[in-house]
Amino acid sequence: MTRFLVTGTDTDIGKTVFAAGLAGALGAYYWKPVQAGVDPEGDKETVARLGGIPKTHILPEAYRLRTPASPHLAARIDGVEVCLDKLTLLQVEGPLVVEGAGGVLVPVSETLLMADLFAYWQLPVILCARTALGTINHSLLSIEALRSRGVPLAGIAFIGDPHEENERIIPQLAKVPSLGRLPRLDPLDAISLKAAFAENIRLP
Repeated sequence: MTRFLVTGTDTDIGKTVFAAGLAGALGAYYWKPVQAGVDPEGDKETVARLGGIPKTHILPEAYRLRTPASPHLAARIDGVEVCLDKLTLLQVEGPLVVEGAGGVLVPVSETLLMADLFAYWQLPVILCARTALGTINHSLLSIEALRSRGVPLAGIAFIGDPHEENERIIPQLAKVPSLGRLPRLDPLDAISLKAAFAENIRLP
């Protein structure tokens, strides 16, 4: 059964767009376990719209927090306690794409980091990374954090304008497969994303 976890080296790098493209390409179910911030929409609504995912394949969040902040802070502000037993991996009949919140070491609660949750699930991770300046450090640190917890890595996917050296050296140093680079799209819609994903991304 094809199941992937999509995370990023940072917040707001395009991992939700990548997750939408991946879920659309696989005909997968999509699950964002912890959503922090829903104005004007949450990530599951974005994925449904950009990935052309039917509503039956968009799974409800375990936690849908109103405050746009780190999940641990959003939960505190919203008066919610995040518990590991509510974050058990959902079982579905078919492929599944799970999207993390923020970067690898973002706190989900006072005692739990995203990377700890990934280790709990043991799904192969696709790490989304910027192509811009700073991405070498952010990417290698994220990979180190995942490996130190025994999290399997399916590969790294770059997002943004081309940068030949960054796209070469990170997979080489980290010894992870490069899945390609998804360019920034304008316009960004279901049609343009499907075409760009098929042309630029090599599925693991």
